[in-house]
Amino acid sequence: NALLNIQGLEVAFFLRKGVTRAINHLNITLRKGETLGLVGESGSGKSVTSLTIMRLITDPGRILDGRVWFDGKDLLKLNNKQMRQIRGNRIAIIFQYPMIGLNPVLTIGKQLTETLILHKKLNKNHSI
Repeated sequence: NALLNIQGLEVAFFLRKGVTRAINHLNITLRKGETLGLVGESGSGKSVTSLTIMRLITDPGRILDGRVWFDGKDLLKLNNKQMRQIRGNRIAIIFQYPMIGLNPVLTIGKQLTETLILHKKLNKNHSI
């Protein structure tokens, strides 16, 4: 009865110098109410793992194999619209450094309310 079930996940980056494997056969099972902390050295794959779960991995990175099930749905098989309904509503990443997580072109208010407007159907003019 897992909330998050990752089986055999493999991710690689295809660079001019060759292929760099970032994740090799990762398996994680996380049940409701459990907490998981990813700990490791810089470059060990913590961020790549999180971005892959959220389906935010971009070129030159590619998911080569594996399954990522979240609450009974295979995230790797959902289309972009279905993933947007889950991201920020059911699962999210909290970045360590605000410069990575925040867009300096948009106001803080816009960035904080965007998820609420999208997922909770609040009016854009609604004051929080």
